Amino acid sequence: MWQGLRSELHPLGVEIVTIALDTRGVETAGPWIAKAAPQHPSLIDRTHLVDALYGVINVPSGIWIDEDGNIVRPPEPAHPQRPGYLDREIPADASPDRREAIALVRALHVESERYVAALRDWVRLGRASRYALGPEEVVRRSRPRPIEEATAAAHFALGQALDARGARDAATAHFRAAHRLQPDNWTYRRDAWSLAGTEHERVYGTSWVEEVKREGVENYYPALRLE
Repeated sequence: MWQGLRSELHPLGVEIVTIALDTRGVETAGPWIAKAAPQHPSLIDRTHLVDALYGVINVPSGIWIDEDGNIVRPPEPAHPQRPGYLDREIPADASPDRREAIALVRALHVESERYVAALRDWVRLGRASRYALGPEEVVRRSRPRPIEEATAAAHFALGQALDARGARDAATAHFRAAHRLQPDNWTYRRDAWSLAGTEHERVYGTSWVEEVKREGVENYYPALRLE
């Protein structure tokens, strides 16, 4: 999805770097990257360092960094085009649970056109762009990291280490703690659920649908603050 935009913007001096947040690394993220055949750097963050350094809690998120290495927009929902799932039809024979899941997916707040228009404006105008934020505003909009979130990161790291050693039950306990301490970090949930495989709903006693309903579908991808 990002390759088309990269082809357009790279001649203007911008590089797009995509990062997959995936504990399993190449095993699970690799085939997706290979299928996309990107010409831009496409990395895999197995330790969720991007979460810790920049405050990323969901994907796709975009961070704008200028030629001097300064952040001019902190993490925010970043869709390079309208996702196909927004137009997904609900099969006539779908179960009630399936209908609810598809309806929730279709209700996700996605502003791909606004985001790409703002990005193009910044690429064209640089610091003069209305979308390039000053240092104080970047800090104001950046996500704070209270002790609960720092502790959640520690639990998540312990969960990853234990899972890698085959101590699945102990790992699950730490993943649960991370989810409890930072319930809106979807990258933590998604990765832990992936490690649990098809049993993730039984293991964690919840589902994506239940968690989205609890957090509010409008908060899954919050509205862009472009104006």
